[in-house]
Amino acid sequence: MEKALAGGTLLIVKSCVKVGFPGSARPSKFERKRTTISAATNPEEIERLQVLPFAVMADAAARDGGQTVSTLGQAGRRDPYEVLGVPRDASDQQIKTAYRKLALKYHPDKNASNPEASELFKEVAYSYGILSDPEKRRQYDAAGFEAVDLDNIDMELDLSNLGTVNTMFAALFSKLGVPIKTTISANVLEEALSNTVTVRPLALNRPVNDKVEKQGAHFYGVHISDAQAEAGVVVRVISAAQSKFKLLYFEQEENGGLGLALQEDSVKTGKVTSAGFYFLHFQVYRLDPTVNALAIAKDPDAAFFKKLEGLQPVEMTELKAGPHYFAVYGDNFFKSANYTIEAVCADQFQESCQKLKEVEQQILAKRNELRQFEAEYREVLQRFTAVTTRYGQEKTAVDELLKTRDRIHESFTAHTPPKRSSSGANLKPEVSSSWW
Repeated sequence: MEKALAGGTLLIVKSCVKVGFPGSARPSKFERKRTTISAATNPEEIERLQVLPFAVMADAAARDGGQTVSTLGQAGRRDPYEVLGVPRDASDQQIKTAYRKLALKYHPDKNASNPEASELFKEVAYSYGILSDPEKRRQYDAAGFEAVDLDNIDMELDLSNLGTVNTMFAALFSKLGVPIKTTISANVLEEALSNTVTVRPLALNRPVNDKVEKQGAHFYGVHISDAQAEAGVVVRVISAAQSKFKLLYFEQEENGGLGLALQEDSVKTGKVTSAGFYFLHFQVYRLDPTVNALAIAKDPDAAFFKKLEGLQPVEMTELKAGPHYFAVYGDNFFKSANYTIEAVCADQFQESCQKLKEVEQQILAKRNELRQFEAEYREVLQRFTAVTTRYGQEKTAVDELLKTRDRIHESFTAHTPPKRSSSGANLKPEVSSSWW
C-alpha cells in the first residue's frame, strides 16, 4: 500500500501501522542506550523502525494541519513511463531529468491551492521510485505493478516542509540508523532555474571552507580549460563536523538558468562525511546505503550479500571545457552544515586515477561474484539446516530405540520388579520366610 500526505510534504510507499508513544516519563540514559542497541540488533525492531517515523509524522501532520492521508488504489495507477513522459527504453538520465522537471512543476509549494497538482506530484514521485531503481524497473517491465516489490520503494522527505515536531522525529530515527532519504527544497531548485542564485568562483586546487544553512545551498562556478577537461576533474566536499549535505551539479539551460543534473548525498567515511564527483573519462559508481534496507533487516545474512547491491553507475564521466556549476546543499535536520569544497585537476593524480579505475572494476566484479555466491551459500545453508534437523531427529530415534531395547531386556525375568512409592522411594522387597 502506498500512502502520501496531501500537499506533497510526505511520500510514503509502504504499509504504515499507526503507532503511539506512551506518556511515561523520559527514559533514563541506560534505557535510551538499551533502546538504541535493540533497534540496531533486532531485525523485527529494525523493520518496524523503517516505517515508524513516517507513520508518526503523517499522523502528526494530519492532526496539526488538518490534512488528510490519501491512498491510491493499485487499479488506478498509470504507467510510470506515461506519467514521466519518457519512452520505455529511456536512459537513467532521461528518467531523472523528466522527474525533476515534473516534480518542480507540480510541487505543492508552487501549487498550494491546486489539489490536482498535489496528486500529480505524488504520482510523479511514485513512478520515479519504480523507474529509478534498476531491479524494480526490470520487475515492472516484465510483469507490471504486480511484480514490483512495493514495500521497498524509496521514501523521501522534504525537510523544508516539515514542522519542528516532525523534523525531531526524523532526526531521532535517523540517529537510530533508519535510512531516511531527503529531497532538495523546491525553493532552491526554482531559484537555480530562474537564475537568481549567487555563484561564487571556485579556483582549482584552492579549497574553500564555509557553512551553509539547513535546506539552503551555496553555488560555485568552476572554469575548466581544454587541457584540464582532457586530464579529468574531481570535485569533493568533506565535513570534519560530520554534517549531512548534498553535492549538486547543475547544467545551464537555454534560458540561462541552472537545471539539476547530478547529486551525491554525503556519507560517513572515517571521521568525516564526504561526497564527490569524479569526471575521469571512465565509469565510476556511487553506493547507495539505503538500498535493500528492509531486506537486510529481515535477513541478517543479507547485510553482507546485499552490501554492494546499491552500486549504481554515475551518469556523467567527463566534463567539457568551459564553465561548470556546483552547489553544496545543507541537509542537517536542525543545524547549519560545515564543509570544505575543493576542485582539482586529475593530471596531478595519475596514479590515484589508475587505482580508482582498477578498484571500481574489482568492486563491480565482486558484486557479481556475491550474487552467485549467495545462491550457493543459501543452497548449502538449506541443506545444512535440513541435515541438522535430521541429526536431531535421528539422535532422538536412536535413543528411543536403545531405551526400548533396555525395557525389553528387563522383561526377561520371573522376578517381579520392586514397586515404587508415590514419592519415588523404593519399597523394601518382601522376604520369604523360607530363606531362614
